[in-house]
Amino acid sequence: QVQLVESGGGSVQVGGSLRLSCVASGYTYGSNCMAWFRQSTEMQREGVAAFYAAGGGTAYADSVKGRFTISIDKAKKTMYLQMNDLKPEDTGIYYCAADATLGTCLNGVDWNRADNYKHWGQGTQVTVSS
Repeated sequence: QVQLVESGGGSVQVGGSLRLSCVASGYTYGSNCMAWFRQSTEMQREGVAAFYAAGGGTAYADSVKGRFTISIDKAKKTMYLQMNDLKPEDTGIYYCAADATLGTCLNGVDWNRADNYKHWGQGTQVTVSS
């Protein structure tokens, strides 16, 4: 049984930083097909960043490029999202997702579609205030 547990959320001011963690159990990182999503009251769940192609490929939403970095520590079975220069529009619940569909996993196709991922964590809240 796969379990994903996020942590690291919190409240920060504009320009601040947070590092989110996602610890996986019952899941192998061999395929490295994992992603971070976020959701707020104003928008549907959107893809933030993802690994695909056995970790050889990364993808980011345009809104976070240059500010967020996705990484994986296989030994710790933990995926991270380093978030710098946070903005109020980054506020939301952040989820990690794993076990992407084959197309997404191999080529990153539709990496930001939530229905392409099988397993989800419970989410961690990020609040950015001005």
